[in-house]
Amino acid sequence: MYGYDQTGAPPGQGHGPQPGQGHGAHGYQHAGHASHPGQQGHQAPPPPPYGAQQGAPPYGQPGPQQQPLYPEPSPPSLQESIRAFTTGSMSAEDFQGIFSTSKVYCPRGDTPGFLALHNTQQPVIPMFSTLKELRAYAGKESKYFVITGAEVLDLLPSGYGFVLDMEGEHRVVFDAKAVEEMVDFAMRRMYG
Repeated sequence: MYGYDQTGAPPGQGHGPQPGQGHGAHGYQHAGHASHPGQQGHQAPPPPPYGAQQGAPPYGQPGPQQQPLYPEPSPPSLQESIRAFTTGSMSAEDFQGIFSTSKVYCPRGDTPGFLALHNTQQPVIPMFSTLKELRAYAGKESKYFVITGAEVLDLLPSGYGFVLDMEGEHRVVFDAKAVEEMVDFAMRRMYG
C-alpha cells in the first residue's frame, strides 16, 4: 500500500522511504548526485506539463507582456491629412482612407441636414476637421453635428460638393464630380 505502513512497525523499520530520506534512500540518483541514506536527496523540479514551454506560465494564465520594439504609429488627424493632401505629400487614396474614418464637423440650421452654400459655381457644403475650425467659420454659439467621412459620402445629396476647413490655411474643395469619384473608390475598396 502507498501512503502508510500497514505492518504497524515503528518508524524507521517499515517499508518505503522514511521522513527526511526522500528517494535517496533507495539509491536513486538525480542529476549525477548519489544520495546517501539519511540525507535529503537533490531533487530536480518536475518537468513542465506536456506542450508547455520551460518557464512559461500554465495554460490559461497570462504571461509577461511583450512590449513592441516600435509602437504602431497613429494615423494622422484629418487636419494633418488635409494639409498633407493640399501640399501634395499625400495621395488621394490615402487621404480618402483617413477621411472616411475621421470625424467631420458640419454646421446645421434649425432643421436636420446639411447647410449648403449656393453662391458658388456648384452648391457645396462646408465641413470642418475640428470644432475649432467650425467655430472660426460659424461662430462660438453655432449649432453643428458630427459624422464620419464615410457617412458624408453616403448622405451627401447628389449634385453637391463639399469644402473642408473653408476658413483654414489649407482649404480643400471637392466638387460634385470628385464626390462621385470618392463614392466609386469607396465602393470598390469595400466590395472589390
